Amino acid sequence: VSIKESNLKMLLEKYGEKRVTVLRGDVCNETLLEYAFATTQPKFVAHMAARAGVRPSIQNPYVYIHSNVQATTRLLDFSYQNNVQNFVFASSSSIYGGSKSIHFSERENVDRPVSPYAATKKSCELMAHTFHHLYGINITALRFFTVYGPRGRPDMAPFKFIDRVSRGLEIQQFGDGSSKRDYTYVADIVDGIIRAIDRPYPFEIFNLGKGSGTSLKEFIGLIEKHTGKKANITFLPDQ
Repeated sequence: VSIKESNLKMLLEKYGEKRVTVLRGDVCNETLLEYAFATTQPKFVAHMAARAGVRPSIQNPYVYIHSNVQATTRLLDFSYQNNVQNFVFASSSSIYGGSKSIHFSERENVDRPVSPYAATKKSCELMAHTFHHLYGINITALRFFTVYGPRGRPDMAPFKFIDRVSRGLEIQQFGDGSSKRDYTYVADIVDGIIRAIDRPYPFEIFNLGKGSGTSLKEFIGLIEKHTGKKANITFLPDQ
């Protein structure tokens, strides 16, 4: 929460309240959304709000259903009712689950998620397609891959590993380090969102990533190189 408040403060300081309006509340709150849509009359909606994280979703799936599925459905409904021209929202590469594909394709069958988080994101895509089919609203789903960069989430590996290695603290490596992630810089994600807003599609899903993976072993090596510190690694079984 403190990071989000800090980000909002920076936006307000840079652009001012005439260009940025901040409303605090639950995206599922109907009264709040009625006020937001009535006062701003948006031509497009960029829905980036979500409860993220695979492991926490296993512990508390109900929170993810509320924050992801219910919130997205509520926003889709208000967008339709208020004649929004283009609805863009954040999906996730977690949808691909245990796929063995080297290169993930948007046309790949993704009906077997392996976490509640992934299941909620797939549910959001299905609900979005339903709203497009019923009401003709333009919708683009962007499947984000592992996003990193300034002011990122402190629970994500890039932030956590850099912080711990630089301070000489232990980090945990699951498996032999060969597992790969498509680390995507946050500025590239923002560029993709803007392009999706500017170019409406009737209904489309796009992967938004770098396009190539970096192994955990390579990733830790890069951290060691740039921090000048040797990583203190505890090796754990693959998950």
